[in-house]
Amino acid sequence: MKPIETLLDAGQLTEDQAREYLEQIRWPSGPGCPRCGDTSVYLMQGKSTRPGLYKCRGCRKPFSVTVGTIFERSHIPLRKWILAFHLVCSSKKGVSALQLKRNLGLGSYKTAWFMAHRIRHAMRSEPLASMLQGIVEIDETYVGGKPRKRGQSKRGRGTKKTPVIVLVERDGEARAMVRHRLTAEKGSHLKRAIRENVDRSSRIMTDSAADFAGLDSEFASHETTNHLRGEYARGDIHSNTAESFFALVKRSVHGIHHSVSRRHLDRYLAERAFVWTHRKVSDGERARRALQAAEGKRLVYQAVTS
Repeated sequence: MKPIETLLDAGQLTEDQAREYLEQIRWPSGPGCPRCGDTSVYLMQGKSTRPGLYKCRGCRKPFSVTVGTIFERSHIPLRKWILAFHLVCSSKKGVSALQLKRNLGLGSYKTAWFMAHRIRHAMRSEPLASMLQGIVEIDETYVGGKPRKRGQSKRGRGTKKTPVIVLVERDGEARAMVRHRLTAEKGSHLKRAIRENVDRSSRIMTDSAADFAGLDSEFASHETTNHLRGEYARGDIHSNTAESFFALVKRSVHGIHHSVSRRHLDRYLAERAFVWTHRKVSDGERARRALQAAEGKRLVYQAVTS
């Protein structure tokens, strides 16, 4: 099967080819049971058996390539799932649920909306999977719309917008997350996020906000620039990479989605972080890595809406 590199390639897949493509991504060395891990499996055949159904000789249970992934129990054809992944991964600022509905011919906005959230869920980094290293830029911002009434717009701590923190490896990975409290206290949410995600041998780059005070004693170094005095770079000391990431996040929120709920913002941030982290590879490779990351992740509708 030829590689799926472009949106056009993904759009030409049949349902059987889409299933074969997912099997190649998930099982490069051959199919294995997602329940018990046994590789002694066989393809079930028969007029009443749906295509792509295997049975495990170990636990004696049937399975397909969708079991144990975000595709499990989805009624959307796999070729549309692959096309959706390519649409999201080739769009720098993201794709709205309404656009997915139109482009894929989905039955309802609710279907497209839930599909988009499952794709974002697949893109989320596993907690503590690896630590950021080298030069790590850290910054915070507030995401949300303008207030309806005049005179209510505030900046920084006084705003009602959602606080967001990003940690960006210089020329590497980005991780973004919602933080409901950003304080300079010892053990704060902000510093806890840094400790949980950044290797202690790293150089930390931030602005001069008091929230970051004391990090120099925990990491190799902590270097700052003073934005209040108009200093944004001093040699290789800057947090401009983190600022660039936030610029894309805000363009995505205001230009594509228009409004993002606080409760779902983490998944939108995961999408932007994934695309940013894999920005130096082709669109096809980025989509392939996102599909690969879908294994072992489930998101049910009740969990999103409850």
